[in-house]
Amino acid sequence: QVQLVESGGGLVQAGGSLRLSCAASGRTFSSYAMGWFRQAPGKEREFVAVINWTGRLTNYADPVKGRFTISRDSGKNTVFLQMNSLKPEDTAVYYCAVSGIMGTTVREYDYWGQGTQVTVSS
Repeated sequence: QVQLVESGGGLVQAGGSLRLSCAASGRTFSSYAMGWFRQAPGKEREFVAVINWTGRLTNYADPVKGRFTISRDSGKNTVFLQMNSLKPEDTAVYYCAVSGIMGTTVREYDYWGQGTQVTVSS
């Protein structure tokens, strides 16, 4: 059984930082891309960032470029999202997911975590 568990969310003031983690278990994900998405109330789930299985290739959504950094520890099947210079518009539930490709759409991902809430106050 595949399981993805996110952690690290919370409440932070604008300009602050948070680091999200996602631990994967149930199979070997070393050859898969791992991504982060987010969903704000009343909005569709949107792509945030993705990293390939080697950790050498990354891709970011425009709104987070230069502020967020995705990384992974393949040996531990864990992916991280370092979020700096947070803005109120970053408030959302953040999900990690696994895909066979470096996708940027929800339909390209096979497995999902339950999400972790990030709230940025102004």
